[in-house]
Amino acid sequence: MDCGALCSRLDERLRTTEYADVDASENGLQVGPEDHSVTRVAFAVDAAEKTIDEAVAAQADLLVTHHGISWGGIDRVTGTHYRRLKPLVEAGTALYVSHLPLDGHQTLGNAAGLARLLELDRTEPFGELGPVHIGQRGVAPDAYSVDALRNLLEGELAHGGEGVQVLDFGPEEIADVAIVTGSGVDWLEDAAEAGVDAFVTGEGKQKAYHLAREYGVNVFLAGHYATETFGVKALQERVEEWGPNTTFIHEPTGL
Repeated sequence: MDCGALCSRLDERLRTTEYADVDASENGLQVGPEDHSVTRVAFAVDAAEKTIDEAVAAQADLLVTHHGISWGGIDRVTGTHYRRLKPLVEAGTALYVSHLPLDGHQTLGNAAGLARLLELDRTEPFGELGPVHIGQRGVAPDAYSVDALRNLLEGELAHGGEGVQVLDFGPEEIADVAIVTGSGVDWLEDAAEAGVDAFVTGEGKQKAYHLAREYGVNVFLAGHYATETFGVKALQERVEEWGPNTTFIHEPTGL
């Protein structure tokens, strides 16, 4: 499959252009020519030296990640930028990146995948960022207890043994849940004002403790990496349907 055609198909499915004005990431094809043939695609959450080396070792023609290597441009190709770019260029491995589009997509996205894990119904977009959304909200048919929801997240997510931190200041029964994966704690107030029982995100900030307590909402900090594997795995399934062979590179950070 032609690299340019594959990337264009991904851009179309993910509505990449709609996020261009709000995302620091340079989404889409970040490295590589559009005209080379793609028969094997690797997927990972992060475009880091380790995952890039593994993609090259797997003889991938294309690496698809959630976190890329260009956040508003690259001024100098030295240090980490050089060490990441060099193996891609030498091996002829292209790099495609989808950051916020892959957070907010209501079917393929990270929040959507986490909502399916929690078996939420009546899902709807959540987490406004300008004209787009980067999360999802839904209702559990059978309410969770705080411990039951924590246990489910800890049992199913790749949190690197760090567990799931809970700020349990909300109701004992949890039905209405809002989700913004990764570093989504800035949407905690929006979630609380919307009247949810729980807000699930990846990592926290100091202010989250006081906001959760003052608003009376449960907050689950389930790990940045752990909450953001859903999107790239969903893309892997789609790309396999289009013909190329695929592989997933698992490199949990515990953060």
